[in-house]
Amino acid sequence: MTEIGGYEVLGLGLHFEEMPVGRKFRTVGRTLTEADLVNFISVTGMTEVLFSNVEFLKHESDIKQRVVPGAMVYAFAEGLLIGATMQHTGFAFLNMELNVENPCFAGDTIHVECEVVESRRSASRPNRGLVRTFNRVVKQDGKVAITYNPLRMVKAREPS
Repeated sequence: MTEIGGYEVLGLGLHFEEMPVGRKFRTVGRTLTEADLVNFISVTGMTEVLFSNVEFLKHESDIKQRVVPGAMVYAFAEGLLIGATMQHTGFAFLNMELNVENPCFAGDTIHVECEVVESRRSASRPNRGLVRTFNRVVKQDGKVAITYNPLRMVKAREPS
C-alpha cells in the first residue's frame, strides 16, 4: 500500500510480485464510438477509405459497417489496462506480437482479458521484473478482436 500524507493512494498499478505466472484478470468495458473513430483517424492520419468513406463501404467494400482500425482497438485496449495495472509501476514496453482476429465496428464494446504467461526478475535491474501477458481483446458478442502478448518491465516492491 502506498500512502501520501496519511492517505492510501488508489489507482496505482500492479507490482512485479503481484504478477505471478497464471494470474488472470480482465478490464472494464469501453464502447468504441463514432466520435472515437473520427478523432483517431484524424489524429493519426489513417484516412484510408475503409475508415473514412461511407459511400465506399456501401458500394465497393465487403465490409458494410464503420470499421475501426486494428491500431485503434489495440490503443484503446492499452488504455483500459494502464489505469488498472501500470500506473506508477510500468517502466517499459519491450516487445509483442499482435494478431487481428475479427474486425471491430463503431458501436462495439470491448474489454481485455489478460493472463500472466511469463514473470521473472530482471537480471540487470534487481528492483524490476519482466512480465509478459497474453491479452485477448473481446467484443460484446464474445468474439475475440485482437490477441497480443506484450513484455513489460515493471516495478518490484522489493529488490531481489
